[in-house]
Amino acid sequence: MIVLAAHLAAAVALLLWSTRLIRTGVERAFMPELKVGLKRLSGNALSAAAGGSLAAMVMQSATAAALISAGFAVSGMLAPHTALALVLGAELGSALMTRVLILPVDTVLPFALLIGVTAFFKANTRKTKQVGRIIIGLALVFISLGMIRAATAPIGENAIIQSIAAYFRDDLISAYVLGAVLTWAMHSSLAAVLTFATFAASGLIAAPVAAALVIGANLGGAVIPFALLWSAERPARLIVLGNLAARGTMTIVFLGILLSGTVDLTLMGANAGAQVIALHILLNGTLLLVALPFVGMITRIADVALPRHSAPETDSLTALDPDALDHAPLALACAQRELLRMSETVQAILVPVMNLFRNWDPEQARVIERREDEIDRMHFETKIYVSRLRETNIHPSQDKKTLEIVAMANSLEEAADRIAVNLVALAKKMSDEAITFSDEGLADIEHFHDQIVTNGQLALSVLTTGDAEAARQLVAEKDRIRIEEQKLQERHLKRLQRGATASIETTNIHQETLRVLKQINAALTYVAYPIAEETGDLLESRLARPRSVGGSA
Repeated sequence: MIVLAAHLAAAVALLLWSTRLIRTGVERAFMPELKVGLKRLSGNALSAAAGGSLAAMVMQSATAAALISAGFAVSGMLAPHTALALVLGAELGSALMTRVLILPVDTVLPFALLIGVTAFFKANTRKTKQVGRIIIGLALVFISLGMIRAATAPIGENAIIQSIAAYFRDDLISAYVLGAVLTWAMHSSLAAVLTFATFAASGLIAAPVAAALVIGANLGGAVIPFALLWSAERPARLIVLGNLAARGTMTIVFLGILLSGTVDLTLMGANAGAQVIALHILLNGTLLLVALPFVGMITRIADVALPRHSAPETDSLTALDPDALDHAPLALACAQRELLRMSETVQAILVPVMNLFRNWDPEQARVIERREDEIDRMHFETKIYVSRLRETNIHPSQDKKTLEIVAMANSLEEAADRIAVNLVALAKKMSDEAITFSDEGLADIEHFHDQIVTNGQLALSVLTTGDAEAARQLVAEKDRIRIEEQKLQERHLKRLQRGATASIETTNIHQETLRVLKQINAALTYVAYPIAEETGDLLESRLARPRSVGGSA
């Protein structure tokens, strides 16, 4: 029994890892394009819902789409009610994807794995490599579901398991709660619903129990972004609170219908697995249909329910433990955690700063400045902490690490200065002079800002994981952003040639904003340099070597 349980746990773990593999591949290869597409589709609530649905299907994660949506709302690119529509659509897209992932495709799996692995190892470009990762992830999802089916067949014959299953048949409310808890623990409603559907299809649990678990999974899926974004800016919290309220209400309605016995699950599919997948799609489709016309009202209610003032931040919080200075590895880990805090705070001021260019908000500007002061404090304290560590007898490799930490802290502090000093000043100047960017110019800057924000998230990932591939990608982004900035500057000059009034009025600010954003990206990119140097992916210089002494040909 223990061995069978281990096989089942391993299969579920592979399912979780496979869905993450797909999401990682999509994020690394197509995140900028995905964000641009979502913004273009978010002109109204209906198109935003359609865009969210497509994004969730591609990324295999409604939570990831919710995080993107919240970022748009915080930066002012989307109104909260439109962002909520995007999230509701993402949940439906994730539900539709569960139906795709239970299709019988066993015969093509070997070919998919061969294609994916070949693309991953032999790719000449980053995107091709990530496409290979996505194909491998999809194949592993189907393989993991087969492993779950194989593991549940003998487990279902165990008397203890049968008694537990029988108990839940008489207590669907407990099954509903369990479904929510397991989904939260798995941090993936897609993986949770697929697991429950596979249990039902293999006969491990009855269809009503699986239905209650899936209904609960919808509640747990709404709790995940709620917990992740509860400490974020107010617009993000409005979205996740509104989504949780709407989804929670709908799950209670569906649970009540299930408890009443008025629904015949056999009408939804040929077997229990297909039935609960259909129920999952029906729940999310009904929610979108009912809630979409009222997303504005839902966000207004959430705005009233949400406390206006969050608890003040404690400036004394720090990861720099003075007692760890006697043990160099622990002290270095403390300094690394402080760098992570700095990077998170830089990201927190980078995301909303673009909103100041559209609508100047003195309070938001003051918040950015206060957080930049906090970054300055962390920068100063990190340097003092590292200098005290270097006074101890540390290994040369640790000495090198201290230099890298200080250099990364310097780069993060520089990025914060560019945001809080340069960009805020440029936005204030536009407000004082009552000028605005042209529509094309604003779209260019917003798109460029989106790319910098994405690279900021990648820098945060590099600091957290130390992943060499992510570090290579971040370093490569520096050159790509430099080229992109040149293209946008050229586009601006062409608008000047056409004599566009708004472009002429804002030309200095427009070009300076692009330049500052490029500098912010360069500062954020620096966190990947130590890893890229260790792996040999970083050239000593991009200067061409002279062919002969004196530089003559």
